[in-house]
Amino acid sequence: MPTLSPLVLASSSRSRRALLDRLFIPYQCHSPDIDETPKPGETPRALVHRLALSKAFALAEAYPAHCIIGSDQIAVFDGDILGKPHTPEKARENLARFSGQRVTFLTGLALLDTRRQHHQVHIEPFDVVFRSLSEAEIAYYVAQEQPLDSAGSFYMEGLGIALFSALEGRDPNALVGLPLIALCDMLRQAGLNPLDAKA
Repeated sequence: MPTLSPLVLASSSRSRRALLDRLFIPYQCHSPDIDETPKPGETPRALVHRLALSKAFALAEAYPAHCIIGSDQIAVFDGDILGKPHTPEKARENLARFSGQRVTFLTGLALLDTRRQHHQVHIEPFDVVFRSLSEAEIAYYVAQEQPLDSAGSFYMEGLGIALFSALEGRDPNALVGLPLIALCDMLRQAGLNPLDAKA
């Protein structure tokens, strides 16, 4: 396996790659194969912590001298943990539930430094307040963007922005799947400062 960069993104997500591209640090991508099923009694924060770290550790053997980024996101609404909808029907059902409501998103972020056998984990919360949405608006949105691989049943970086009345949190990039402010902090601690030309 060619060593193109010490940085590895444990994801095949186009959205996460687009966010990481903004830091101008060369990196490799490798999708991890892990079971994302919640464990019985697992809290939302414990779930995203475990999954983000598990994604990074899943690549540790293949990348023994690297910094590996793992990330996972869930939506939490009315006591339910909501993952990816996978079908248009489920996406429409989720958005109908969210109409006029506040939904909390939790994004787990892990950076595993296999050079030093050290890891960092951060959980980034972000709240979305949805407009009151009509059935026709929901159907149109889901048909247009097919947000089947997003925990919130929307793509904030696209037409999904029209679903909201407010966004509340430190880093809106977390909604897209990679909290860049926290990631920059982690990278600096690992010696990969995005603002250092030598990084």
